[in-house]
Amino acid sequence: MSAKPAISIIIATYNTAKDISGCLDAIAAQPFKDLEVVIVDGGSTDHTMDLVTSYAAPFPLKWLSEKDNGIYDALNKGVKMATGRWLYFLGADDRLLPGFSELAGKLQDEQAVYYGITKEYHPDGRAPIGLLTGKFSKYRMAKGAINHQAILYPAAVFQRYTYNLRYAVYSDYELNIRVWGDARFKKIFYPIPVVSYNMTGFSANNPDAVFLAEKPAIVRESLGWLVYVRFMMKEWKRRRKQS
Repeated sequence: MSAKPAISIIIATYNTAKDISGCLDAIAAQPFKDLEVVIVDGGSTDHTMDLVTSYAAPFPLKWLSEKDNGIYDALNKGVKMATGRWLYFLGADDRLLPGFSELAGKLQDEQAVYYGITKEYHPDGRAPIGLLTGKFSKYRMAKGAINHQAILYPAAVFQRYTYNLRYAVYSDYELNIRVWGDARFKKIFYPIPVVSYNMTGFSANNPDAVFLAEKPAIVRESLGWLVYVRFMMKEWKRRRKQS
């Protein structure tokens, strides 16, 4: 292993005592060991931090607990604390699958975004609803969000971009549109399931009106005019069909 871990796993928490131990256990069970975990807590009032600080981690574990301005503020703090050559963002209620280690083993190019696929998890037993997963072109990224937990970002991405706190729910989508439009970063896809994603989580169930209003301009600026025109034509057809 090098002085810097290959991967920093960043987890934002707030009153996640029922989930955090299981999340850390799933990380500890990974065959891939060249990683650190960074937990940024928003000042939990339950015993989340008692569990974190007492966890017998087989990996380097950093943590911070203080009031923040939402999940993306916490993730930006986590980026600053991280030392990994790639960064991965995980929800406390999500669980890494064995494929995470398989994808991690393929990391080579520190200017490349590596991504796999995610599996839906419905604690209430509902049938899958069709989470967007698989390979993403620029146009597919314009149409809909890739699941954040599918992606291993090179640390270099965050030398150029941060999560925009203007977008309370879809800041990761905004960042991904910009990254997919940035030719400096290759995008390498493997059809490997890396995580079980909890579909009752925050971003899966909340709208972001500010982002949705500004999305066309973000698509045009980041992905180019051809993608923008195609995207707007599809939006026009969708709205016409609904009216």
